[in-house]
Amino acid sequence: MNTNIQINGAKTNNLKNVHVSIPKGKITVVAGLSGSGKSSLVFDTLAAESQRLLNETYSSYIQQILPHYEKPPVDQITNLPVSLVITQKKMGGNARSTVGTVTDIYTGLRLLFSRIGTPFIGYSMVYSFNNPQGMCQKCEGLGEIQEFKLENLLDYEKTLNEGAIHFPTFQPGGWRLTRYTESGYFDNDKKLREYTPAEMNRLLYDSGSKPQNASSKFPKTGTYVGLIERIKKTMLEKNSSQYQANFAQILHTCTCPLCNGTRVNEHVRSVTIHGKSIGDCVQMSLTELYDFLSTISQPNVTILLADLQKRLTSLISVGLGYLNIGRQTATLSGGESQRIKMTKHLNSALTDVLYIFDEPSVGLHPEDILGINRLFTQLKEKGNTVVLVDHDPAIIKLADHIIEMGPTAGEEGGSVIFSGSYNQLLQANTMTANALSQPHSLNDSKKHYKDFYVLKDVSAYTVKHQSVKIPKNSLTVVSGVAGSGKSTLIRNLFAAHYPESILFDQSPIHGSNRSNLLTYLGIFDKIRQKYAEISGKNTAFLSFNGKGACPECKGKGFIKYDLAYMGDVVQKCEKCQGNRYNDEALSVFWHGKNIVELLQLTVEAAVNTFTIPAVQTALTSLIEANLGYIKLGQSLNTLSGGETQRLKIAAKLIDVQLTDTPIFILDEPSIGLHEIDIAQLLLLLSKLKNMGKTLIVLEHKLSIISQADWVIDMGPKGGNEGGNVLFAGPPTELLQQKNSYTAKHLRHYLD
Repeated sequence: MNTNIQINGAKTNNLKNVHVSIPKGKITVVAGLSGSGKSSLVFDTLAAESQRLLNETYSSYIQQILPHYEKPPVDQITNLPVSLVITQKKMGGNARSTVGTVTDIYTGLRLLFSRIGTPFIGYSMVYSFNNPQGMCQKCEGLGEIQEFKLENLLDYEKTLNEGAIHFPTFQPGGWRLTRYTESGYFDNDKKLREYTPAEMNRLLYDSGSKPQNASSKFPKTGTYVGLIERIKKTMLEKNSSQYQANFAQILHTCTCPLCNGTRVNEHVRSVTIHGKSIGDCVQMSLTELYDFLSTISQPNVTILLADLQKRLTSLISVGLGYLNIGRQTATLSGGESQRIKMTKHLNSALTDVLYIFDEPSVGLHPEDILGINRLFTQLKEKGNTVVLVDHDPAIIKLADHIIEMGPTAGEEGGSVIFSGSYNQLLQANTMTANALSQPHSLNDSKKHYKDFYVLKDVSAYTVKHQSVKIPKNSLTVVSGVAGSGKSTLIRNLFAAHYPESILFDQSPIHGSNRSNLLTYLGIFDKIRQKYAEISGKNTAFLSFNGKGACPECKGKGFIKYDLAYMGDVVQKCEKCQGNRYNDEALSVFWHGKNIVELLQLTVEAAVNTFTIPAVQTALTSLIEANLGYIKLGQSLNTLSGGETQRLKIAAKLIDVQLTDTPIFILDEPSIGLHEIDIAQLLLLLSKLKNMGKTLIVLEHKLSIISQADWVIDMGPKGGNEGGNVLFAGPPTELLQQKNSYTAKHLRHYLD
């Protein structure tokens, strides 16, 4: 029996007829520069074909519900197992989806309390916050409520006639306002600040009454209802989409005061085990919950306890011990979501599965990576094949087999330049081998700062009464294990104290498949204008959103066919071959290229083609942001999180208002970057610093931490065991810290 997955003739995206073997039952890491073809090989070829073949085994009805996978351009894949792809995509879910529900830990706790909790109040469903018997009546099992910000809803210096109510249809001339001005209850020319408590209560909270002195304009059969009640009943509870922006102004979400965020009612909370209710368990960190369950020894719940502790151990081992099971899944980061998905698979009885992970090191401190490496090893030991796309040296070192794509990126990538063991890689002459072999250094320059941004005695979430100072015009790196309070300190507290800060993170840029690099940077019109000048036509003739669109697909590049019960099928438009333009638009040439050929150029290849200063400036900024390998016409919705963040930085580099933004906060800018690429990122940060910017970078990469001017280390651990500023100062002094995981790994990195 062949023990390798064999890929022959893969041509997806930039892959150049790739032939490669992946050993089954082993851990394989696929490495290479950003844009070298890793994702094209692993996700768009290997995973796509496995998922496609599996989906074909289902009925036509089921197939239309499942994701649709095109057959990848590959000659043959043999010995292909069923694959499970664990991505960085956030879990999402509604407000009732929590860490406890998706991991089944809350289900286990409900069963535990129904078995041995005292007093006995019923079976496990009674303990569910989705059950009317168990949910808190005030928040209906959500753990939080929405309260009105009266200072935003009302202007106390105005009268009703002057527009004291700041909400559509309650303004002068609005039809809902007449319910108040014609009720006879109020002096319509009296300022709200002069209202008696009884008048204000009637204006806001009257649950329903019949006015005795109403004017003829008040509806004859109408009932008077207070402003708050009316907004709740007629708009908020109906989730009226047209008023969403207005709701954001007048509402804020807070913890339910009745259940204190536990979601369950007092009857459920009256049941305890060793003095703790299920509500108390929900608010414990996973580490604290494990310790609590360890105190229970009743023999009739031994199997249940073992299952709960096994699930908790898995989560704690991947650095999630700081979470609690009440945490909404929608609030988890991509890295946290991915690790929760990992542990679910670890507890699965399936074997001989191909597990594919997309950059599992993202969001993880070197200390946390030790935990996920143990998890990968456990998956392998159960008889599975593990394939990881990652750049992290600690994960590459774990691999039984390494495949490196390259030699560089984009058109210059797409080939297998190495395949072998870790020790063999160290002897090779590749980008990854060079990055792993080069000696590491520390920024040991002594700078004396006089001006600082200061946070004094600040608190939020796990950060309690902390003070810290950040030197101006410096590169400050904020480090610490996952959940140690980095984001709370900087993204919440610092940004609130210094609102002039600009944040760069991996949140997606809102663009359709019609948006590309050029449209985002605002330079596509200048290029179309040049083509229009050459052709003597209007710029609309050079737009696939306008008169330049292919008449068949209307500028989409594809045709969607509705095959009824078999679902929709998307096919490349045969007329334009997916390029979106009509023949007239394609007949215009500039520098020997029509507009489609120009959009196929990479940024690096195009930068010297143009003679338009604004376009050259924008493309240069993309190269400085390490995006030179991306094609000009690449859709924004295909960019990774790291590429998105760097594109935002590039846009700021050409922003004329840049001088007004002194503080840049970057949340893990190394995401998606090879170690070699990080040198380019450091050059970009240096350029921003030379422009007078203060840079605050939330980061785990030791190659970035080691080059900081100033380090703020949070910890020592995550959750309730974190939130402390352990250290603030130059990196040379960080090395002396004894209670810092960052210092421990930095010492090892330099050795």
